Amino acid sequence: MKSRSTIAALLLSPTLLSAQHRPAAPPPVRSAPVEARQFAFLIGQWELVVKPQAVGLGQRIHGVPRLLGTWKAWRALDGWGITDELRITDESGNPRELAHAVRLYDATTRRWNVSRADVNRSTFQASTGEWKDGKMTMTSMETDASGKPFMSRTRYSDITPTSFRFQQEHSFDQGAKWTQTLSIEAKRVAAVAPRE
Repeated sequence: MKSRSTIAALLLSPTLLSAQHRPAAPPPVRSAPVEARQFAFLIGQWELVVKPQAVGLGQRIHGVPRLLGTWKAWRALDGWGITDELRITDESGNPRELAHAVRLYDATTRRWNVSRADVNRSTFQASTGEWKDGKMTMTSMETDASGKPFMSRTRYSDITPTSFRFQQEHSFDQGAKWTQTLSIEAKRVAAVAPRE
């Protein structure tokens, strides 16, 4: 009998009653804002000409290898994001890079959060991005092969319905000096990319 009265007292306590009648949390936003379309230029299939910077004496003398690639992207996450796949090969078709990214717009910070899987190195890399003046700029902190940290900055520019430019730079001094490491010229070959 005592246990029933204890339970009844707990259920009727002012604390529990007020908790049951608190206003509900606001419903989640159902549709993506227009800013979530900032990466929509990437949707479709692209052919790439990839130009790495010469880093060693041999490459400075003999030149860098000519690299080619494809980039495929799809709308994802109910319009809040993009998923994409980047493949780079040498002229003989030997793989040089395979990466898969998920790009998600954050309406609170008004920035993009990107998680990129580098298949060849079995690593994930996080970066953030911002759209400004018709360009997308992504930044991240990374480490080189020797474990030395550096900042990475990637810019998507000269964006048209049929092309865009991609430029990647690194800084080992917290952004005081930037060195270009890679550039890509992208040409659209299809408005919709096939999924494999």
